[in-house]
Amino acid sequence: MPVTDVKTDVDARTLTITARFAAPVERVWQVYADPRQLEKIWGPPGFPATFVDHELRPGGRVTYYMTSPEGQKFPGMWFVDSVDEPREFTFRDVFADEDFNPIPDMPESRNVYSFTADGDGTVATYHGVYDSAEALQKVLEMGVVEGASAAINQIDELLAAG
Repeated sequence: MPVTDVKTDVDARTLTITARFAAPVERVWQVYADPRQLEKIWGPPGFPATFVDHELRPGGRVTYYMTSPEGQKFPGMWFVDSVDEPREFTFRDVFADEDFNPIPDMPESRNVYSFTADGDGTVATYHGVYDSAEALQKVLEMGVVEGASAAINQIDELLAAG
């Protein structure tokens, strides 16, 4: 399993997930840079993602939805702040309605995804900061740790497939 550590700090409003992959940084980066690859791992098993827009560049917007086994769609959106290929990108992650408008009363997070070479592999750090302790608590209750960990743990299979 790629996920090696999960830390939550309600007082600091943070969630940090660390994972290790047996692939070079450039290959792990491709998973996030290519929307067709990202679709295979973004949602947890049983909730595949479909990326509609994918502009992984400063000022870019990424829109997607995950589909439940019952066919219910759960839209989301990233507002990309910075990109340092292949090391890091930062973005604001928001819940969205079916027209990809942010839902104001749902939690949002500011995220830093970073990838560091470690021997013959990559350590990925997924760090999110929420606007409030209540917002973090809400996503924790919604199962963000379990869902994100399950999604990240799918990356090994994608990397092994080439």
